[in-house]
Amino acid sequence: MAALGGHCAHRLMLRDKNLIPLSHQHQHALAVCVRLDRALQAGEVDLEAWQAELQQIFESEIVVHFAAEERDLFPAAENFPELRGLVQELVAEHDVLRDLFSRASARELDSSGLGVLAGNLSGHIRKEERQLFEGMQKLMSAEELAALGGRLQVALAQSPQACIVPSEATRLRARGK
Repeated sequence: MAALGGHCAHRLMLRDKNLIPLSHQHQHALAVCVRLDRALQAGEVDLEAWQAELQQIFESEIVVHFAAEERDLFPAAENFPELRGLVQELVAEHDVLRDLFSRASARELDSSGLGVLAGNLSGHIRKEERQLFEGMQKLMSAEELAALGGRLQVALAQSPQACIVPSEATRLRARGK
């Protein structure tokens, strides 16, 4: 199990169907990070618009997502000694991310702060996908994953299904335009 924390030479395994709802939310959040990163690189950041969008995403999706992970996913992972340290890191990262989203909601972030938020969020998501989910799929039985999936489905049902449409100021633009 030493490979859990490092870079593995093998291909990533397919995501278990019981973890896919979390992965879909991760994909959406990563897309926001990509849009924000590109805007920062282009020097075209409307601080008010970006912080308003981040506040909306946090309140409508991420609060429910973090709660589901902390109530259902992380305790299931902590049943395995190999994953306990990773879970502690992820919980600490949730705290940092909550603080950054709170600062965005209060309109306290500058361009640098937005970059920190995007970097921390994308790094956190990648750690969950590549290390936690992969580890859980290796260690948990099909029955354990199915039970977890049922709990996650109930927890994530509280999240609105409507997509948040980027504003004119935060939409992805073609490079060089």
